[in-house]
Order: sequence, then C-alpha cells, then structure tokens
Amino acid sequence: MLSNLAEIEQEINSFSVNNPEELEAFRLKFISRNGLVTGLFEELKSASRDEKPILGKKLNEVKKLAEGKFNSLKEQFENAVEAGDKLDLTLPPAEFSIGREHLISQTLAEMVKIFREIGFKVTDGPELEDEFYNFDALNTPAHHPARDMQDTFYVQNKFDKSKKYVLRTHTSPVQIRTMLANKPPLRIISPGKVFRNETVTYKNYFMFHQLEGLYVDKNVSMRDLKGVLSYFFKKFYGENTQIRFIPSFFPFTEPSGQIDISCFLCEGKGCKTCKETGWLEIGGCGMVDPNVFKAVNIDPEEFTGYAFGMGMERLTMMKYGITDIRILYQNDVRFLDQF
Repeated sequence: MLSNLAEIEQEINSFSVNNPEELEAFRLKFISRNGLVTGLFEELKSASRDEKPILGKKLNEVKKLAEGKFNSLKEQFENAVEAGDKLDLTLPPAEFSIGREHLISQTLAEMVKIFREIGFKVTDGPELEDEFYNFDALNTPAHHPARDMQDTFYVQNKFDKSKKYVLRTHTSPVQIRTMLANKPPLRIISPGKVFRNETVTYKNYFMFHQLEGLYVDKNVSMRDLKGVLSYFFKKFYGENTQIRFIPSFFPFTEPSGQIDISCFLCEGKGCKTCKETGWLEIGGCGMVDPNVFKAVNIDPEEFTGYAFGMGMERLTMMKYGITDIRILYQNDVRFLDQF
C-alpha cells in the first residue's frame, strides 16, 4: 500500500490542470467518492493494527496534498471568471497615440535622399560658431547688416571677451570648415538648425532649418548649378516644376541669384500663394566668390564652384499648404497626426 501511496502522490504533483474541465477531471480521479485516495481509505480497514498508524498518517498527507491542489486551482479559476465578468466588451477600444517622424524630419530625409542620389555627401558642424567661419571667411564685411545684433545672436566668451561667438545664422560655416579640411573636388550638402534674432510671426521664426550645398572642382559653371537645382525641385515638387534665376546679391557668391520655381498649386497661372505671379521664391545660390576660396586656401584660378541654400520650413510649408510656420513647433497632435 505504501508503494501505491508514493505513486499516487507523484501523480498528484505531476497532474496538469490548465482549465476548469481539467480541474474537474483531477477531482474525479483523486478526491471524489470513487477516487483513488478515497479507495485507499477503504483498503486501510484491512491493514494490521501495527500498520494502520503509519499508513493512516501517510494517507492523510496524500489526501491533504490532493485537496490543497484542488482548492488552490479552483480559487484561481473563480477569480479569473470574476475579473472577466467585470469587463464590458461593448466598450470601444482604448486609443493609443503612435509616434512618428516630425514633418521637418520627413522633409530633411527626402531632401538628403535626392541629393545623395547625385553624389552629394552630408556634412555637419557646430551650431555655436566663431565669427571667422560664420562671417569673415564668407566675405562678409565688418559693416554688413547681417552682423548687427538685430540679426545675430552673439555669445560672449567669459575667458576671452575680445573674441565673439555666434549662433550660426546659416549652415555656410560647414562649407568653410569642409574646404579648410579637404582638397577639391568637393560635393557636399550641410543641413541643420540656424538662428536669427527675428520677431516670431506667421512666416518668421528665431530658429529654423537650412540645407546648403557646395560643389567645387575645375570648370564648374552656372549651367551645372541650374542642372542640379532643376533635378532636385522636379524630384521634390514634381516633374512639371520649372526653375528660374533672378539676379541677387550675397557676399559669398558672385554672380548671385534668387531661386524661383513655378507655383505647383496654380501651375503658374497665378494664385494667392504666389501673389498672382506664377512663381515662388525658394532660396539663394551663386558661384563661390574668389575671396572665399582665398580664405580657405583654394586657388580661384584653378578651381570654381557653386553654392546654394534653402529653408526646409519654407519648402515644407509650400509643399503641404501650411500658412503659419509657428504651427510646426507647437506640438499640436491634431496637426502632426495629419502627416
């Protein structure tokens, strides 16, 4: 009988119970009126007087083991049923906000992809710049309005008050750093944040993003510049996009031009967005001024180059019909979820 008890005890411990039906099968097999444990109590009556105390003690232990397992599992299943009864399956599911790339980040990724397709390398530089990289090397005179406090954020060097630093006003300093560290040919784009001391309005912000490009090699011409920009804008805005150049002025390029593209909203017919002209101003460009090459130790007699720059916010707003730059930085989920 002791051997039977050991086998039954092992079977109780190993019996798998995963649902109420299996729990009922456990009860019927071990602790019901016709179960194995109950049957052993009947056999105990025929045991000798000396065996009964030992067998009775062991049999009670096996019975408690079986009943304890049954009661514990029964309570677990009942609690699970009660918890399920409290669920209202007719309620709508909870809504979860899924993170996504910001619209400016999407624009940046798209612009970088297009320029990489035609051989441009992405470069980066510090946002806190020395005046040399931000102004001097870019042929910006000391009296130029861009240096005024009204346009530039200056940062004082507490250890050397004679030296001024600025929050970069464009990403052109990256081009200067690249030309100083590398020899031509160079074909780079430099996307990143820039800062201007401007009043925040629907079209101006004190911080925004620019992407500037530079190509330096022998015999680079304005024709090359126009070809690259035409390729980019047709990719970005559509194959029907036209491009034109209007004479302009920048200290670091000569000749300089304003980049206009045909209004993709009215297809050049004239609308409020393009002020009835059929054209949209999109950025600036030109051939690198020889004085810039001299500042970075590149021979302007041997090499030529072009540069261009455009604001990502402006491109984004025009592409998606956004009329207020401020909404791009207000983190309004209702707006961001549209993109």
